[in-house]
Amino acid sequence: MSSSPPQKPLQPGLFDPQDGNAVAERDDGKPHIARVLVEETALELDYVIPDELAHRVHLGSRVHVPLQGRRAIAVVVQLLHDSPHAARLRPIADTISTKAMFPENLLKLAKWLSAYYLCPLRQVLRTMLPEAVRSRPESFLSDSHISLVKMPGADELEKLRKAAPIQVRILEAIQANGGESTLSMLRKELPRATQVIHVLVKKGLVTRSEVRVERDPFQEEEFMPSEPLTLTEEQSAVYAHVLKALEKPADSPPMLLFGVTGSGKTEIYLQAIGRVLEKNKTALVLVPEISLTPQTIERFKSRFSERKQRIAVLHSHLSEGERHDEWFKIHEERADIVIGARSAIFAPLENVGLIIVDEEHEPSYKQDENPRYHARDLAVVRGKLEGCPVILGSATPSLESFENAKNGKYELLRMNKRTDGKSLPLIRIVDMRLEKRRTKDGFSILSEKLRLAVQARLERGEQTILFLNRRGFNTALTCMKCGVTCTCPDCSMAMTFHKSDTKLICHVCGMRKLPPRKCEACGDPSLTFAGFGTERAEETIRKVFPQARLARVDTDTMQRKNQLRDTLRLFRSQKLDILIGTQMIAKGLDFPNVTLVGVLNADLALNLPDYRAAERTFQLLTQVAGRAGRGERQGEVFIQTYTPHSPAIQFSRHTDFDGFAEQELEQRKQWHYPPYLHTVLIGARGKEAAHAEFSLQTLASRLQKEAPADLVMGEPCPSPLAKAHGQFRFQLLLRVEKIRPLVAHLQKVLAGMTFPEGVIVTWDVDAMSLM
Repeated sequence: MSSSPPQKPLQPGLFDPQDGNAVAERDDGKPHIARVLVEETALELDYVIPDELAHRVHLGSRVHVPLQGRRAIAVVVQLLHDSPHAARLRPIADTISTKAMFPENLLKLAKWLSAYYLCPLRQVLRTMLPEAVRSRPESFLSDSHISLVKMPGADELEKLRKAAPIQVRILEAIQANGGESTLSMLRKELPRATQVIHVLVKKGLVTRSEVRVERDPFQEEEFMPSEPLTLTEEQSAVYAHVLKALEKPADSPPMLLFGVTGSGKTEIYLQAIGRVLEKNKTALVLVPEISLTPQTIERFKSRFSERKQRIAVLHSHLSEGERHDEWFKIHEERADIVIGARSAIFAPLENVGLIIVDEEHEPSYKQDENPRYHARDLAVVRGKLEGCPVILGSATPSLESFENAKNGKYELLRMNKRTDGKSLPLIRIVDMRLEKRRTKDGFSILSEKLRLAVQARLERGEQTILFLNRRGFNTALTCMKCGVTCTCPDCSMAMTFHKSDTKLICHVCGMRKLPPRKCEACGDPSLTFAGFGTERAEETIRKVFPQARLARVDTDTMQRKNQLRDTLRLFRSQKLDILIGTQMIAKGLDFPNVTLVGVLNADLALNLPDYRAAERTFQLLTQVAGRAGRGERQGEVFIQTYTPHSPAIQFSRHTDFDGFAEQELEQRKQWHYPPYLHTVLIGARGKEAAHAEFSLQTLASRLQKEAPADLVMGEPCPSPLAKAHGQFRFQLLLRVEKIRPLVAHLQKVLAGMTFPEGVIVTWDVDAMSLM
């Protein structure tokens, strides 16, 4: 967020300083004045709605308005019957789209988000519209549709074949395609088709018309239709509650669907959406990771195969053109189901009948840049605005949602058994401290127990997933003499060695450089690589199991479009034996032939300086373990750790969420952390450490004056990541029971402050990380 707080809206009646001619008031009783938010300035100004635009200007419309001798783009945020300066207001020049780009409920959501997360409304609205939609509002790809009018007779065709063979080839190609084709299809075979078609149109042999073409990211995919599955007793009980909520949404609180991995949560989603569609309503489904999107889309397009063209997808891995067209499919009410990552919460769906947030505990639902919203929480708010039920699903619920279910804010629905009646996988803890003693160099990526387990799966034709949430080959380059680790000059972070690039790479700012031949601090050449990431794990596994077919899934390898989807498809079809990857493969995926999961280092998340470290470790281990044993065979999980007695690891060993939640919530309550208090994390950063630190100290002292009585304020201190992108970082944690009075107080204090040049102050309401 910028260092200046959101501007306060101008009072009703303020108008464009360049006065226009007086406009007579209408007497039809309809609002004839629009208050607009000018996108480039964040000013709110009043304009008259001219008669010729009355049918096109609505709440949420994007419009062109005259402003200081030029045209500006604005959004209609309020419709008024009168203004103190009505006779002096200028008229709206034009509308940008024929339909409001922000439906009324989305505009209400935008205003709620702006107030709650202390973010300018202008920036919220900008976030809600994909860049491709903002910059090219109704610019669609088109193609020429070619129809065969008549085919020449045999004699004429033979003459034409000798005189103009390409014309005959095109006519035959159109005829072979049922008398219909497109210019783009014909040009694939015949580059000169454009000129030839023009000649054929003149001869009256074909007709040509321009048609709109949608860029469908799944147009080349085939989906086999599927039928609803028979629900288990547990599923039927849960589904009954969901149906009740669908019938009486006004009486239904958000539902927390807490089901163990493999308990059939997705089938509940599918059947609930089926009922929603029967009511001619729409559904919104959020998934946390791009990696989950392909499999989710496959399930939904297979189940609703008769209307698969009415399923829209929104996520960051789409091309700009695909995202543009998918958004307009929703905007033009040609989509009944929307599936996407966190930004899909802003999909312009109307008549919403159900909102689903799968894996609701995932931190990726929290936006890490302005506006720093949480899509799960926005889903609950949007559900209230739309008057529809909300389902939050997870095998490891967030402690916030679980506490809300305990105190009655949410309805808790539980499924404790897998649908196939199989038991959860057997989880074994491997103490790597003992393993370390068995190796010559004290280092081991693969314990002997896990190695034997992988070998057994290869011999039986079963599959294995190996999880490590760290990329690269080595995670540090350290001097043996002075102990200094090679760090990024712009970030306080050890650089990771990537063998494929033979470079050290900073995973914060992306800086790359060749590994030094001697210590940059003392000049000694005795440098040693330490730690390991997925790249080194892959090399080791290939050496240990040379006969195995394996693939690595992380952001380094999944660069090409659809590469992740293709890799997961190969694994599902059992053309791969071992999958090594980061959290991209840790959750939500269903591979029936996977009987073994190995966690190569369970301590990475546990050692982070964050009060959520234990919760995230438990969730991650439980989710990863849930990938095993989802078919006919019993699953087994090996967790390699140097801290085997950690509560998070021990509770995950028994898949005991209730036990973990009880002890973790007790600690949170004792130390005044969420879910018992809200947090606001304020940060200050700049190239001069003293300026950034002083700015935060000054802000802290002003916040203490007239602060809410229940405010718990920490001390300004360096961030755990003390430097990033060349800027020194400091932070201040605020905790409070009631968040809105604190946000109002923070806004007031920020409005009265200025910060040194180069210092950026940010604030994160309900922060999910202290990093």
